[in-house]
Amino acid sequence: MLLPRPLIEGRLLRRYKRFLADVELGTGEVVTAHCANPGSMLGLAHAGAPVWLSKSDNPKRKLAHSWELVRVDDGAGETLVGINTARPNGLVEEAIGNGTIAELAGYARLRREVRYGKNSRIDILLEDPDRPACYVEVKNVHLSRRPGLAEFPDSVTARGAKHLDELAAMVANGARTVMVYLVQRGDADRFALARDIDPGYGAAFDKARAAGVEAVAYLCRLSLDEMVVERPLPILE
Repeated sequence: MLLPRPLIEGRLLRRYKRFLADVELGTGEVVTAHCANPGSMLGLAHAGAPVWLSKSDNPKRKLAHSWELVRVDDGAGETLVGINTARPNGLVEEAIGNGTIAELAGYARLRREVRYGKNSRIDILLEDPDRPACYVEVKNVHLSRRPGLAEFPDSVTARGAKHLDELAAMVANGARTVMVYLVQRGDADRFALARDIDPGYGAAFDKARAAGVEAVAYLCRLSLDEMVVERPLPILE
């Protein structure tokens, strides 16, 4: 997936009210950017961190800039981290189309944001006349507290637990369901749940897995030009 060009480099001043970030650009101008990330962004929102923004030409937008990337160094060298949670669904769709996610290959039709369950929308629905429909839920992963280990979630997510419960219900109805944990940082070699941060999500995950919900984790390669889903990561359960 190509990123909007050119991205605008700046320095993070503060992230606040969850969806706002003040950024000082190289010109000295301070802009308020939209932060499309409902999580805590633990370890990623330090004042002074190098960040990159995209800018929309849509005059109807309240905030023209969106926060896309941050560069961090957690002790294993610098790495770019994608924090825009609007990107993963498109990245996974692209990776399904080019065959990178082998577990989701071979379906005849792909649809996005399809209603299902109790007033929910599935991120991706895969359909084929020769097999059951496949419901795919995508989660953006950017937390890392130990070198090489990517984790999810970075805050309590009752909504995430609800999604797991609904996927399990779809399995009971004869569908296939898959959780895709998309790691938007290039320094990870494995994935695990952050059970200490949200024990409820961990319990919901275990229950869903026992019910037949599948789970995969994939690593993204990031640059200032593009994001590419690259390879699977082992899930530590």
